[in-house]
Parts: sequence; structure tokens; C-alpha cells
Amino acid sequence: MNFETNTFLEIGSVVFSLLFLFFLIRENKNCWFYGIGASLLSIFLFYRIHLYSESILSIYYVFIGFYGYFLWNKNEKDNHTLKISQPGLSSHLLLFFIGVFSGSLMGYVFENYTDAENAYLDAFTTVFSFIASYLEARKVLTTWILWIILNGVTIYLYSQKELDWYAGLTLIYTVFSFVGYFKWRKIYLSYSFVKDK
Repeated sequence: MNFETNTFLEIGSVVFSLLFLFFLIRENKNCWFYGIGASLLSIFLFYRIHLYSESILSIYYVFIGFYGYFLWNKNEKDNHTLKISQPGLSSHLLLFFIGVFSGSLMGYVFENYTDAENAYLDAFTTVFSFIASYLEARKVLTTWILWIILNGVTIYLYSQKELDWYAGLTLIYTVFSFVGYFKWRKIYLSYSFVKDK
């Protein structure tokens, strides 16, 4: 029964996650509803298998899903499209150091005060996923590069816990993160082309 419940949660989350990715790449605001559904299922699954940082991350994904929908929908109502952006190096460095500090702190807490497994790896992927999700909602181009790196590490984490469906999903995410990057980059470069004309 335990196995069946975990498998049901995992497969359900994978289906919703694939729909989220499909619509995200197309900049369709409805992607966020699928992301919220996937995250709700993931919260329970990760808690059940003692990946507490991943469970916290899924809670965050629910909130970022509402934030992303609100942000994209607001711009649409104002007859604007939230444009893809690319902040400078200083902004990226600041986020990097925030991620390293926060990941180290979270990893220490879970390593020493809980029965969490892979505490530091779980914590770092969680914290940098917080950052990547925020950038995703803001339509920052480099979010895709960050996801490519995170997905590679997460495949290893899920494989260790025998989450084969999630590992497969993350492999698909990795491939489509390249697709998303090049699609968004093309749109981003077209802004300057239009401006030059």
C-alpha cells in the first residue's frame, strides 16, 4: 500500500509537471495551474520518503505558481506581455552567494537535527531551485541554464531514492530546458531587433 501510494503520487506529479513544462515554454499563463497541481502531490511524496528539503521546495512551488500566474495575468490584463529579461553579472553573483549561504545553512540543520538523507545535496538543489523558480516567474533567460545544472544533480538524487518516474521526468526537463533556453533566447534577441528597426 505504501509503495502504491508513493507511485500514484509520483506518476500524478510527473503528468502535471510535463503539462507545466509544455505550456511554460510557450509562455502560456495556464502553465502555473499544472505546476501547482504537481507541487501539491510532491509535497506529500517527499515528506513520506524523508527528503524534507524537497518537500519544502514543493511548498514553495505552490506559492511561486500563484505568484507566476498573478504576474503573467496582470501584464496580460494591462495589455502587456511580461518580457524575457537578462540581468547583469552582479545580480547573478548576488543570487549565487545567497544560494551558497542558504544551502549550507539548510544542509547543516537537516544533517544535524533531522533524519534527512543526502541533507546537503538536497538542501543545495532546493535553495537554487527556489532561485530558479523565482527567475522563471520573472521570465529571466538564465533560469533555463540554472535548471539544466540543477536537473543534472537532481537526477542523481532521485535515482538514489529509486524515484524512477521523477528521475525520468527530470531527464526530460533537462532536454527541454535546452529547448526553453533557445526559444526564449530567440524571443529575447528579437526585442533588440525590433528596437533597431
